[in-house]
Amino acid sequence: MKILLTGATGYVGKRLLPILIEQGHDVICCVRDKQRFFCPIEFEKKVKIIEVDFLKKETLENIPKNIDAAYYLIHSMSGSASNYDELERISALNFVERINLTNVKQVIYLSGIVNDQSLSKHLSSRKAVEEVLNTGNFATTTLRAGIIVGSGSASFEIIRDLVQKLPIMVTPKWLNTKCQPIAIGDVLEFLTKSLLNPSTYNQSFDIGGPDILTYKEMLLGFAKAIHLKRYIYTVPVMTPKLSSYWLYFVTSTSYKLASALVSSMKVEVICRDNSINSILNITPMPYDLALSKALVKIDNDAIASSWKDAMISGQFVGNVSDYLKVPKKDCFIDRRKMEIQNREFTVNQIWSIGGETGWYYGDWLWNLRGFIDKLFGGVGSRRGRTNKHDIHAGDALDFWRVLYANKDEGKLILYAEMKLPGEAWLEFKIINNTLYQSATFKPEGIWGKLYWYSVLPFHGFIFNGMLHRLIR
Repeated sequence: MKILLTGATGYVGKRLLPILIEQGHDVICCVRDKQRFFCPIEFEKKVKIIEVDFLKKETLENIPKNIDAAYYLIHSMSGSASNYDELERISALNFVERINLTNVKQVIYLSGIVNDQSLSKHLSSRKAVEEVLNTGNFATTTLRAGIIVGSGSASFEIIRDLVQKLPIMVTPKWLNTKCQPIAIGDVLEFLTKSLLNPSTYNQSFDIGGPDILTYKEMLLGFAKAIHLKRYIYTVPVMTPKLSSYWLYFVTSTSYKLASALVSSMKVEVICRDNSINSILNITPMPYDLALSKALVKIDNDAIASSWKDAMISGQFVGNVSDYLKVPKKDCFIDRRKMEIQNREFTVNQIWSIGGETGWYYGDWLWNLRGFIDKLFGGVGSRRGRTNKHDIHAGDALDFWRVLYANKDEGKLILYAEMKLPGEAWLEFKIINNTLYQSATFKPEGIWGKLYWYSVLPFHGFIFNGMLHRLIR
């Protein structure tokens, strides 16, 4: 079967792709930027990559007509635009218009549980998209999930940050809201078993695990799983705005995502029925088992995808390819080079930079820069990195975005997502047994120039120290 996969670079899409290939399907992956899509060599014969922006009708012509089914995994939650709900509706309308011209028999949409009359903007948007999809001349299957528990999911990472960093928590009252979490493995099973299954056509199903828990119980459950004692007290005086700032400063989430989550967390998300379980013969795992599986993935450095790598986690706007050419005109550039002693060692050092490894020299200054960035509404350095030794174009790396990563070439280009009066790139490349390291800054006006000269005294030992550690 030929399957169209939208959201192929997203948290769920990245995990769904290998399962579809393993089941023998040919998959057409829709991405806005081919530079961001990493396809393992073993998948290449079964995967076709097309560039599609669902807000630009003309790009939808790239979608072939001879496809059998499609997954709609597009969400704009916490994007830079305040009218993301309208953008989601337009994307869905454009998608339906194009898919109506194909051979698609079924579209599967992963939505959110919407069983409350007072919905948040985020959940209302999901419901509106579902209504648009239902107007198509194909069968629609909507799977509605609440909190998804898995290594790298936004909810899981927020829970982990809160529990690991705060022995005592004074929290907003919405922590007493009930929800029905579901493991990412179960979500993927529902998605694949629904594929071209007539018993799921033209229906909406709520999917969730067997446990109905408050967010407070979820936090305490995580604390128990990692053998920590935590105390949580809820207070009624925390406004949604204060709650959003609380999540933003304590966890690695962006403020926009924190705001969207807070507005959603005030509404109970509990499955109305679990008939889909018997239809597809699926028994979802309990919360504690979902946690243990996620923790094993983290311990083994085997996180398949992370919300942090999504563009919504930072300040990045546009496609990776738009920033790939590092400018030189009207820029300040710190260039350094040194002969390498062991190419393999140096490449592995470069590919392990950031995250838990740090920046090899003056880490406290890098951390201070991340803290200052957070104070000014930036991403800070808490995002870390998804894998300890593996990076690809589009990945988040502390307060940088990976633009290019080719281990065979020994070349890595990073773009700064911290708050700056200008734009910045950090580049490493190995040519003829010499490591070239350059930091490029394109200032915006007088404030950009003042910024460069204010940090210039630190460059001498930070970048020089880092260069030495990458080699020796």
